[in-house]
Amino acid sequence: MSTTTFQKRQKEMKRMEKQKMKAERRANRKVTKAEGEPQEEELRVMTGPPPLDFDLRQFDKDLEQELNEQQVKP
Repeated sequence: MSTTTFQKRQKEMKRMEKQKMKAERRANRKVTKAEGEPQEEELRVMTGPPPLDFDLRQFDKDLEQELNEQQVKP
């Protein structure tokens, strides 16, 4: 029975410590915001892959031309 009480007490202490740390982080954010220091970099949502550096249509034409040349040479 005493181990249960001990575990409950430990759990409660951990919860209180977590709340304390959270409050400190909030206070730090408030101070840095008031001082005008930059916050963490904001994440951007990426909607798709980055644009390619070359034109795929030209790549397809070149590939098709190569294949045609290989078929003609037998």
